[in-house]
Amino acid sequence: MNDISQIYAKAANEARGLAIDAIADRKSGHLGLPLGCAEIGAVLFGEVLSFDPAKPSWLNRDRFVLSAGHGSMFLYSWLHISGYDLTLEDLSKFRVMGSKTPGHPEFGETPGVEVTSGPLGQGVANAIGMALSQKAAAARFNTESFKTFDHKVFCLAGDGCMQEGVSSEACAFAAHQKLDNFILLYDSNRVTLDEMASKTQSEDVKKRFEAYGFEVFAADGHDIAAVRKVFKKARKENGKPKLIIFSTIIAKGIPEVENSAKGHGEGGAKFADAAKAGLGLPNEKYYVSDDTYAFYAKLAKKRARIRRAWEKSFKAWGETNPALNEELDAALSHKGMTTAQEVLSKIPEAPAGEKSATRISGGKILNAIAKAYPCVITGSADLFGSTKNYINGGGDFSAQDRKGRNIWYGIREHAMGAITNGIAYYGLFTPSCATFLTFAGYMLPPVRIAALAKLGVQYFFTHDSVGVGFDGPTHQPVELVAQLRCIPRLNVIRPADAEECAAALALAYARRDGPTALILSRQDLPDLPIPVQTRRLGTLKGAYVAKSESAPLAKIIIATGSELQHAIKAAESDASIRVVSMPCMEIFELQDAEYKAQVLPESCQNRVAIEAGVSGLWYKYARKVIATDDFGFSADTPELFAHFKINAQSCLDA
Repeated sequence: MNDISQIYAKAANEARGLAIDAIADRKSGHLGLPLGCAEIGAVLFGEVLSFDPAKPSWLNRDRFVLSAGHGSMFLYSWLHISGYDLTLEDLSKFRVMGSKTPGHPEFGETPGVEVTSGPLGQGVANAIGMALSQKAAAARFNTESFKTFDHKVFCLAGDGCMQEGVSSEACAFAAHQKLDNFILLYDSNRVTLDEMASKTQSEDVKKRFEAYGFEVFAADGHDIAAVRKVFKKARKENGKPKLIIFSTIIAKGIPEVENSAKGHGEGGAKFADAAKAGLGLPNEKYYVSDDTYAFYAKLAKKRARIRRAWEKSFKAWGETNPALNEELDAALSHKGMTTAQEVLSKIPEAPAGEKSATRISGGKILNAIAKAYPCVITGSADLFGSTKNYINGGGDFSAQDRKGRNIWYGIREHAMGAITNGIAYYGLFTPSCATFLTFAGYMLPPVRIAALAKLGVQYFFTHDSVGVGFDGPTHQPVELVAQLRCIPRLNVIRPADAEECAAALALAYARRDGPTALILSRQDLPDLPIPVQTRRLGTLKGAYVAKSESAPLAKIIIATGSELQHAIKAAESDASIRVVSMPCMEIFELQDAEYKAQVLPESCQNRVAIEAGVSGLWYKYARKVIATDDFGFSADTPELFAHFKINAQSCLDA
């Protein structure tokens, strides 16, 4: 073993010790991956990744994503050793409330953590979204004299990630798009949580990924020379994403549980003292040798020099290419998109009296926004023709056109959602994606993670109710708006016409603290007899008085989306009725008490809500709800609304 291999081997064992101590202290966590991948981590953070721990947000850093997030102590240990602002005290507070070392890595909580990987497989797709972003950024901003973006994206995944369907969807997409800057590291320890992996899998992973279009390598994950060699091979760009299959021993270093399902979790923690002694570590807790610190500190200084040299060249590039520099700065700072009013000013008013489905209105409005903001990109799950979110003249992202602003995901909703999250994590582009609302169920995990991680993603969910008609109950999403509204931090906006739609998109694209679900109709909706500014500004507040009473207030009808027209029609025959449009419950709840009382005065408790969806959440605002509390059936749209009594007369009768 040569000197560098000895240094890496020593560092690997010390990283194992950090994981053992943290998990033993909490009696909670996952030892298997941190111990099994220790040599991979030593080389990866030693000589493979390009980054500067003193500046974690450096634009041209290599991205590393831990998809197998349960192995978080792997990442925390190597971030600490390589010089990030993550102390031994932080490691000792592993899984403690409020610490920088939560059970699974969380975006924005820990320097060096690129994504909230969460459920297995999400991180693989997130990393592919980052790889796509790098290709798109390089196409826009690289010049002959300077490659502004030329980094790689690495992702570490385990058997669980590989079994989850989202990773298969995403990897098929990555290979089709020839994302050769994506390097997937497979911790192949042949163990899952319950049992040995042979209990549930038998496919040839190498052949499967070669069939996708990956270049596949294999190495012993504990042979440092082999690990170093395979990383050098995998960095070469040849039109194919890379898979490295690392054969590893789960929980290596704890003989009582290694190479078994018991090694996956904290089961080996009770053998901590003996394990550390066997690894040649002192009895001291959270021990890292001076030699290891010195080695990685020297690397950190070298990395800082590389980053500073890049920044010097980047500054010169900006001076030589002022237009590109301005576009890049605008994208990074969201210039002109910081408030909904700014975005709304870019959206022309719809023609008065024009009937339009909100999916069609949404497409027109998106194009107006995209014209004003070059950083806006979008995608669809084989439904551009129906979801209408195609950016006209924007081109299609492909291996031949990396500048394309429309991403064709194929019929892969789950991967689409998680890849879109990866684009958002990257921080340069403002991404959206689209599918029918009924298929939102396929992508709820990435929607939930986007909300948890406060990502500014927009979802165009069209064909929003039983208004879908003849396609029948499988395509009529009666329950999904309510499901989405139950996700914290997700704004769910269901506009009633083109002007409410304009405000809805303005809110979505200006938002920086979470995602927005835009719930859009298939069927045409009338242009409502409400002043344009009332609709636009009212939607910005989540709810507003769409029609005031002209007699003493006796009833309030609260409506959203395509049902607002019925509420207004009902009020035309009774002067004592007020109509409230509530396109977004979440935004309305953010308003002050005075405004909410103006819209929904406590003095009037005779309130009826109407929406073509399940009724449950509406009882927060109304005593009676007109809704579709059952699945629909295959019929023409008017028949379905008549069956569920979604009409003006029901509003009057309730």
